[in-house]
Amino acid sequence: MSLFERSYLPQAVAPEVLEANDRPREQQLSALRLATAGGTPTYAGILVLGKDVRSWIPGAYVQFVRIDGADLADRILDQKEIDGPLPDLMRRLDEVLELNVRTPTEIAGHPTEVRTPDYPVEALRQLARNAVMHRTYEGTNAPILIYWFLDRIEIHSPGGPFGRVNRQNFGAPGLTDYRNPQVAEAMRVLDYVQRFGAGFSIVRRELEKNRNPPLEHEVEPAHVLVRLRRRA
Repeated sequence: MSLFERSYLPQAVAPEVLEANDRPREQQLSALRLATAGGTPTYAGILVLGKDVRSWIPGAYVQFVRIDGADLADRILDQKEIDGPLPDLMRRLDEVLELNVRTPTEIAGHPTEVRTPDYPVEALRQLARNAVMHRTYEGTNAPILIYWFLDRIEIHSPGGPFGRVNRQNFGAPGLTDYRNPQVAEAMRVLDYVQRFGAGFSIVRRELEKNRNPPLEHEVEPAHVLVRLRRRA
């Protein structure tokens, strides 16, 4: 309730509406689809505000693994399980991605030093948020997997394409559908998503600007993999 009152509610409802609204918290939770009318938390309520999310939804976390090589059998440099209610999970995920980007300095051929990251942070954010929003939480206890190899990053998301998205049109500009509409709404409220359907366009633009190879993806009925290659 503290997280709801401090962080979620003020972003979900305009201040003047809150000031005029004297409904009890249970009704506010229900109106925002985080609980039923009877006060039982919905799955979205557990994901967004739960004290111990994984006790109820075991796969609701991100497994991050940094590998000193190009193969899963190579030495592991770092690994983390990133979990918690959605605001905490997204904040920690952003921090981990930013901390692992390397920004070497280029001097040769430039009048001043040029600092270019091996991966554009905004592209990584968009892909990670897309995985959290669109993954399936049903029929699997698998987490989202982020494998950070020396030459590439792979993000594995449980669940294949949904609704009008299919293997052929996956990643098309402006095309989207919502397996988890309440999770998508919560991410919009928390300002992790501003323009639905724009994620892949932003990723491609950022990779091109940073001179990374084009984004790769593999789409299967129960699994989606996106792959970013390191900037040469």
